[in-house]
Amino acid sequence: MTKLSELQPGQGSVNIEVTVKSMEEPRTFNKYGKDLKVANAVVTDGESEIKLTLWNDDVDKVKTGAVIQITNGYVSEFQGEKQLTTGKFGKLEIAGEGSSESPSEDPTASSAEEVKEETVSEEESSSEGSSAEDY
Repeated sequence: MTKLSELQPGQGSVNIEVTVKSMEEPRTFNKYGKDLKVANAVVTDGESEIKLTLWNDDVDKVKTGAVIQITNGYVSEFQGEKQLTTGKFGKLEIAGEGSSESPSEDPTASSAEEVKEETVSEEESSSEGSSAEDY
């Protein structure tokens, strides 16, 4: 994979995995009758940092601490600063969670435990003299 330090303005076909260090508040605006959402994030590959511009659905996907993979990204330059974006043809995927956990995973895990406990309780109630407290 490419390193952030190797990226050049105007470069396309960028495939890279980075960690989100920080995110700005998203902004919304209307262009050509469409509501658009944009937010900037600072990402790192462990050696360098770059500003990542997120558009529309990608804004809601990305959280601070997330590890993201960009496929077919594009590097632009704005006010002398390199910026990375998925552009029109790129793709952003969440490759993993860094220091912060996804809240959507917790309820799934606890409900799976509850189902397991319910199954055990039903089995225990059918056996002689044992209860859930015995386990």
